[in-house]
Amino acid sequence: MTINSSGTFRRGGDAEQEDSERLVENYKAESWKSWPNEAGFIGLEEHRGPISLNVKGHIPSWAAGALYRTGPGQNVIENTSRGTHHVSHWFDGFAHTHKFDIIPPEDPEASATVTYSSRRQTPDLVEDIKKRGWRASISFAQRADPCVGIFSKMMATFRPAPSGANHNVVVERNVPGFPSGLAKDEAAGHRTGTNNLFMLTDAATIREIHPDTLEPMAINNPATLNPLLKGQMACAHAPRDPQTGDLFNFNLEMGRRPTYRIFRANASTGTVDILATLPAPELRAAYIHSMFLTENYVVLCVPSSHLGWNGAKVPYVNNIAEAIEPFDESRKTQWVVVDRRHGKGVVGRFTTPAGFFFHAVNAFEDEVPRDDGEGTDLNFDVIWYENTDIIKSFYLDVILDRGDAARKLWNQDGGSKTCPPRLNRWRFRLCPDPQTQPYRADSPSASGELVFSIPAPHAGELPTINPARATLPYRYVYGNGTRGLSTLIDCLVKTDLETRAATIWAAPTGHTPGEAIFVARPDAEAGAAEDDGVLLSVVLDGPAQRSYLLVLDARTMEEVGRAEAEFAVALGFHGLHAPAVKL
Repeated sequence: MTINSSGTFRRGGDAEQEDSERLVENYKAESWKSWPNEAGFIGLEEHRGPISLNVKGHIPSWAAGALYRTGPGQNVIENTSRGTHHVSHWFDGFAHTHKFDIIPPEDPEASATVTYSSRRQTPDLVEDIKKRGWRASISFAQRADPCVGIFSKMMATFRPAPSGANHNVVVERNVPGFPSGLAKDEAAGHRTGTNNLFMLTDAATIREIHPDTLEPMAINNPATLNPLLKGQMACAHAPRDPQTGDLFNFNLEMGRRPTYRIFRANASTGTVDILATLPAPELRAAYIHSMFLTENYVVLCVPSSHLGWNGAKVPYVNNIAEAIEPFDESRKTQWVVVDRRHGKGVVGRFTTPAGFFFHAVNAFEDEVPRDDGEGTDLNFDVIWYENTDIIKSFYLDVILDRGDAARKLWNQDGGSKTCPPRLNRWRFRLCPDPQTQPYRADSPSASGELVFSIPAPHAGELPTINPARATLPYRYVYGNGTRGLSTLIDCLVKTDLETRAATIWAAPTGHTPGEAIFVARPDAEAGAAEDDGVLLSVVLDGPAQRSYLLVLDARTMEEVGRAEAEFAVALGFHGLHAPAVKL
């Protein structure tokens, strides 16, 4: 089968170049014109539910629990004081959170049932835009309203963001440190062990929502945890220690002398430790979406997405995308390795070629003897881009093929070659220096090694793994792939990092899959295969303008069941599965 086929098929590593070239050919042929995505962005409704979905096939009872999903939803606001407000960029759609309750049957051999509910998260922000007629708060990439005067824009820079700030990227549960507004009897812990639920974005603040009703609750600021955490930006994907539940993040204070503070929120005590402070000129202020965590280290990667004027350009232009400086190949990607076990601070620094990324996949340590001496190999797997063009591909004009924007990006501007992702593994050797500290803090001139680079469609975005393998050596990555048949996503891909083979669930034309969440078989014996489980993905059936929860066997990538809705669910970003608690 070729990559243009639908169904499930396997492609060996020897087909990487052929399939990558076919992807570019599909863009040039404008194949995306046959792939509708409008229903995932336009006319979306809130469904507070619960609404029973129609189950086909078999959803295993052991997958019971709650699948939470979040992302952009509403993209148009009618009847503002200046007319209709249109969202420019996918990332700026107004937050909309979804919950699929997977309910176990009495007979464990029977299929689970599924109910759905959703809720919009930004009523205050939407109301603010209705009154003003434009978006005053800082966005990711919202294009400025040309009718709004410079005085009004500058005044908006100095006003607090509306209380309905747009937290629409990541769902985290049982987050340590931040206070919860839930009473103990309100928490969903008796069903899924979820004691709190928070929404994160690239802003430093996070929003709590109710785990049952999805009602938006208070917005929390990290400065309440430690007054030094007063910066404006953070990492949307804050890594968690899989054993302790500790949460790690950075806090970026922009301004004359930008400063990164790497911190840990301790799950056992709720306290916060600042592990390292990294001021300019050592590191430039940059847009960074995720971080890396190994067994002993937390690692900050600063890609070549530097923010103008030490970050001060963000409030000036009122969004992040336009504040990112033009890509410069001479400005290498910088990596900073911070000890998270013994308070040693920065223990290593290295660089890799200029590039950009949204999502870390996994990171792990390797004690493998090498010719260059004793030390610990740090391995970092990441979905990589050669520059920042990918940000342009998520403007809604491109995704929805309006005004010839898709053709211009993919073909005229060369996006068909720069925007498809690659799964890269970077390796760095951390060398001992017993005279000073366990490891020496190498100069930024030290270079990381590129171990492999797997191109799309054999690797995909929104990567997920079996969570039991986090911070450990592992084999399989699941991602959302592109074959050049859609302006967005057109398949799910399982990448075998040992053989470089790709197993692809190729969607029927117009069926756009969301992020695939891995749910392990809970009764698997010790030593069970890493891919023993199922994948949960919310798929938009564009031609029918409705969505379904797809359940794939994570080993074979074959469908085992689905739960169908009679309406479209927004094409969102990230989610998590909260497993049911056995009573």
